[in-house]
Amino acid sequence: MTTHAPGGKQDHPGEDTGEAAMAPGYAENPLQRLIRERLRERGWSYGEVARRGGLPRSTVYTLATTRNLVRPPRPATIDALARGLDVPVSAVRAVAAESTGLHYYDEAQAGPDQAGNRERELLIASIDELSPEDRRHVAALVESLRNRSSGRPADR
Repeated sequence: MTTHAPGGKQDHPGEDTGEAAMAPGYAENPLQRLIRERLRERGWSYGEVARRGGLPRSTVYTLATTRNLVRPPRPATIDALARGLDVPVSAVRAVAAESTGLHYYDEAQAGPDQAGNRERELLIASIDELSPEDRRHVAALVESLRNRSSGRPADR
């Protein structure tokens, strides 16, 4: 259903939040899920993501609503989408590949329905983008959190 907004601009209900493509029974792919989640988390529209990443709005909309990707987007598009969504390039690259049937991670280990899976994937994808010093800080933080949850004192 298309309505006409003032000024002759066509407006599609739910288009800015990705709801238009989410009909009952609709199985979204990982790239669609990433885009939809970031839009919801940040309160952004397709236009805002496009502006932030330097992409045409139609590209963001198409990636967010195309159920069956034949091939991953071009590297420049993935880079721009990552900037627009404010997520690591490697995270967008991984979900784009997975959306075309390629998998970077062993699903049996991660479990697609496991709570926190999105955060896990983001952490894994982000680690390569950190400097060696920042990776040491992250490792120390993780060690500290693991020791706290196990009740053991740190080995330092």
